[in-house]
Amino acid sequence: MAQIVITGGCGFLGQRLALALFAKGTLRLPDGADLSGFEIVLADRPGAQLDPALKGKITLKEVEITDAAQVRALITSRTKLVYHLAAVVSGQAEAEFDLGLNVNFDGTRNVLEAARAADCNLPVIGTSSLAVFGGALPEVLTEKTATHPGNSYGMAKAMSEMLMSDYRRKGFAEARTLRLPTIIVRPGAPNAAASSFASGIFREPLMGGSSVCPVSPDLKMWLASPETAIAALIRAAEVPTADWPSFSALNVPGVTATVAQMLDALEDVGGAEARAHVTMRPDPKIEAIVGTWPSAFDTSLADELGFQGDLSVREIVQRFKGALP
Repeated sequence: MAQIVITGGCGFLGQRLALALFAKGTLRLPDGADLSGFEIVLADRPGAQLDPALKGKITLKEVEITDAAQVRALITSRTKLVYHLAAVVSGQAEAEFDLGLNVNFDGTRNVLEAARAADCNLPVIGTSSLAVFGGALPEVLTEKTATHPGNSYGMAKAMSEMLMSDYRRKGFAEARTLRLPTIIVRPGAPNAAASSFASGIFREPLMGGSSVCPVSPDLKMWLASPETAIAALIRAAEVPTADWPSFSALNVPGVTATVAQMLDALEDVGGAEARAHVTMRPDPKIEAIVGTWPSAFDTSLADELGFQGDLSVREIVQRFKGALP
C-alpha cells in the first residue's frame, strides 16, 4: 500500500492533516498520478501523544528527525508523499540555538536526503514561517521579497527554504515550502512559540480562563486559521509540477489585524467578560521576535494556484468558539 508520511505528525497540524486526508480520499499528485487507498504514517519523537480519533487508522512511528538513519528508514519506496512538519518552535529555537538548528535545518536535510534516496522525485511539502523576514521591509511583501531573518528560528527556516528549492532544482525531490501565517486558534496548552499568545488571548478566555498578552495593541500580525493551513497543505501536494514557482517557497493567504483588532474580535464573539480575562503585560523578548515579522502580503500567486484564505479574524474566532464543547 502507498504511504503518506507526516513528520512531526503528532502535532496539532499533523493530526488534523491526517484526518483531512482520510476525508478527501484521493489526491492528484504533481505528476498527475492519483493517490488513493493510502496508509498514513505519523512520525514523531518518542512519547508523542495521538488523538483518539486516529487510533487504529494510522501507523505511528517513533523517529528522531535529527537521526539521518532513522529518517532514511522512514521514507521508503512505498512513500508517495511527505509532509515535513517537524520543528522546534520560535521561542525555544531562540533559547536553545543548537537544538533549533539541528531540528529545523538538519532535520530538513535528513528528510530531503531520504527523499532523494527514494529516487522518484518524491513530493515533499515543508512549512516555513514569517520569521524568515526582518529588517527594512516593504509595506506589502511578495515571493520576490528578500529574506532577512532577525532570530535563530527564522535563520534555520530561511536556510531550509533555500535547501528545499535547490533539491527541487536538481530534481532530487519535488520539494515545496509553504510560508504559513501565524495560526490561530491553536488548541491545547500554550507552547514555546513566541506567537503562542496569539492563540492564548482567544483560547483561554473563551474557555473561561485567563491569558496574558505580551505585546503592544498596535502590533500587526498576519494570521490564518488551522482550516486554512490544512487546506493549503493539501493544495500544495496537488499543484502540477509545471505550475509551481521556480523558487519553491510560497506565501499562504492570511488576514492582517492589530492585536487591538484581535481583542475586539474576541469581545464580539465572547463578550466583554471574555475580553476582561486578557491582561496586557509587555514582554520585550517576545515583542523583539514577533515585532520583526511582516503583517501584509500580496498572495496573488497563491490565489492563482488555487489557495484560499480566511475572511476575517472574527470568522476564525467564531469557528473556534462554535467547536467548543
